[in-house]
Amino acid sequence: MPTVSAHVAATLASHLKHVYGVMGNGNAYFLDALVRSTDASYVPVRHEAGAVFAADAHFRAGGGLAAATTTYGAGFTNTMTALAEAVQAHVPLVLVVGDEPTSGPRPWDVDQIAMASAVGARTYTVGLTDAAATTSIAVEHALRFNVPTVLAIPYDVARLEAGPVPATAPTRPAPPVVPAGEFAEATLASVAEALAGAERPFLLAGRGAWLSGAGEALGELAALTHAVTATSALGRGLFPQGEFDLGVAGGFGAPAAMDLVREADVAVVFGAGLNQFTMRFGALFAPGTRVIQVDTEPTATHAHVGTYLRGDAAWVASELVARLKAKGLDGAGTGWREAQDFAALREREVPAEFAEDGRLDPRAAAAALAPLLPRERVVVSDGGHFLGWANMYWPVARPDRMLMVGTAYQTIGTGFPSMPGAADARPESTVVLTSGDGGGLMALADLETAVRHCGGRGLAVIWNDAAYGAEVNLYGVLGLERSPMLIEQVDFAALTESFGGRGVVINRLEDLSALAAWREEDPATRPFLTLDLRISGAVIAPHQYEVIEQNR
Repeated sequence: MPTVSAHVAATLASHLKHVYGVMGNGNAYFLDALVRSTDASYVPVRHEAGAVFAADAHFRAGGGLAAATTTYGAGFTNTMTALAEAVQAHVPLVLVVGDEPTSGPRPWDVDQIAMASAVGARTYTVGLTDAAATTSIAVEHALRFNVPTVLAIPYDVARLEAGPVPATAPTRPAPPVVPAGEFAEATLASVAEALAGAERPFLLAGRGAWLSGAGEALGELAALTHAVTATSALGRGLFPQGEFDLGVAGGFGAPAAMDLVREADVAVVFGAGLNQFTMRFGALFAPGTRVIQVDTEPTATHAHVGTYLRGDAAWVASELVARLKAKGLDGAGTGWREAQDFAALREREVPAEFAEDGRLDPRAAAAALAPLLPRERVVVSDGGHFLGWANMYWPVARPDRMLMVGTAYQTIGTGFPSMPGAADARPESTVVLTSGDGGGLMALADLETAVRHCGGRGLAVIWNDAAYGAEVNLYGVLGLERSPMLIEQVDFAALTESFGGRGVVINRLEDLSALAAWREEDPATRPFLTLDLRISGAVIAPHQYEVIEQNR
């Protein structure tokens, strides 16, 4: 007779294909049922936070909903940072956990519902008669509201017989947010009028626009208005026409490109949160620019927004195209866009091979890596000072090919465990990790997971400056004691080989020939590869200077 755990496993498996986790007392019966009785793939990771990061990355890479699972108590509390990241990044996933028995907490139990609520995640607790229905509700909540949910199985209920598993009804996606009412109509008319009369129009799009499927409509809107375009770091590659695109906006943007943004008289932002980094701490737009934001948040997300329209990015972009065509806008433009040399605007500085301290200049390394990386790739970025190098120098085909897991909550240690989730979402692609040595060490348990699960489709690039680079650049420059910011030189190449992969220490650019040789090998038989880049910590990324200035 199926148990409560079997009801949860079967129902969950009808909604998704991958579950990442660490086994323990609280989820043992759930995992037994999942592996024995469903078609879902279980991927063991080595740290509970890694299970959530993997499920998070799976969704961001376009693989759809995934689940994570841990035991109760310490297993659950280990997921808190990863769960907070998923909440703040609006990533739907389901975290299946064991929980205290229905008779009450034991000495080692904690209030898991309160802890999940503290980071913004709702908990659904299954019972003897409603396990399948409660599982479906948790899945639907995650998908409709783009948030992680926690699905708790009380310890004394997990193995109780619950009868046949009921059929699962399909979940329905949330309908798009469509502006309605007199106020919304007036705002739509105002935005259309502003674009029609703009001399220097600018469109900025982010991950929200990608998730709404707005790329085609935004491309048509840009062509119709002759707008210059750019994206947030999470929206790179969204606009279908790249010839008039400035690339990423904010601190990762090329200086000349960001200067052109300040010339815009009307800027319309679709599905981008306008955080401090995208906004360059308030300096992205000039004071005279009319800034219009289209998003599904209840209100505007930056003080510089003068007009806010709550609505789905794809719907609003399509509606604006229709209204502008009805006005007779013919796409002639004012000539502002056509007068620009976009290749020159996007150009990046590529310095000499070595910095003043004799170690590799990370900009030179990033530029040299760009043409050597596998063309069909998904880049997973950990957090840290180094994250600018990939964003500045590595092209991105579309938003789901650059995953910045950890940036919403400003955490590090997300990289290695994110790789398996991305690999499952994109089985045709090589997963490329960009990580620092600090974040790499924090996630070291799941280097084993990445080597095992990704195999020859896994490539890790470690920007190894023997320091927590962001802290050195933010607080070391202020005169604070540097010793807590430093890391003894770690050999990530040797660590990778200890787990069965291949590692190469990169002291000079010619050492990157190892990557070129690896690319020629058969992905089915070649090992996971780590490039341990011994870079200079004296080179400060441009976006970091903006943070330094704010700290001053």
